Amino acid sequence: MTASMQRVRDEDLASALAAAIDGDAAAFAIVWRSLHPPLLRYLRVVCGDAAEDVASETWLQASRDLSGFDGTATAFRVWLFRIARNRGIDENRRAWRRHEEPHEAIDQLRVAAATPDIAAEVVELDDTDRALRLIAGLPRDQAEAVMLRVVAGLDVAGTARVLGKRSGAVRIATMRGLRKLSENPEVQARHDGGDARFERDGKEGGDEA
Repeated sequence: MTASMQRVRDEDLASALAAAIDGDAAAFAIVWRSLHPPLLRYLRVVCGDAAEDVASETWLQASRDLSGFDGTATAFRVWLFRIARNRGIDENRRAWRRHEEPHEAIDQLRVAAATPDIAAEVVELDDTDRALRLIAGLPRDQAEAVMLRVVAGLDVAGTARVLGKRSGAVRIATMRGLRKLSENPEVQARHDGGDARFERDGKEGGDEA
């Protein structure tokens, strides 16, 4: 869980990205392997069961338009997740039309993780699906921001560009999302359990002394 949820460092992507832009298929595969897992997790929060299909559409568009991309690895990460988000919005609209029922608008965006301590603890839970479920339980805008900040590794400015929000709005939504996560019973139980173990171990150590 911990290793799989770690963010990919931009410096590790830079050389592969440059080669991929020049048409190197093997380098593009490296970029895909690096960013597909966090992209898919993000889309699972955005569009649920359609995540795999939307991820495929995202990479298809990215591969088609890559030759025209000119920027850093950080900019590429923002560019890729913006494509994914737009594809996710389109999928949710299609789902709304198919089911002919109210669908929560994907454009209400909440953000979480200016300082991702609580969010990091959530993704450190021993079950990826459970962690994603907790994050997905946030309002849509907050859930998207948590995934972009913690899993995709974007900073506040990059997250704001993906979501089409001002940085100030991102920070406010971030604080609200972090507060909701910190108040979640499962997260609180994790804290309480850790504190109890620490106190018990301390007492046992004192008795031995």
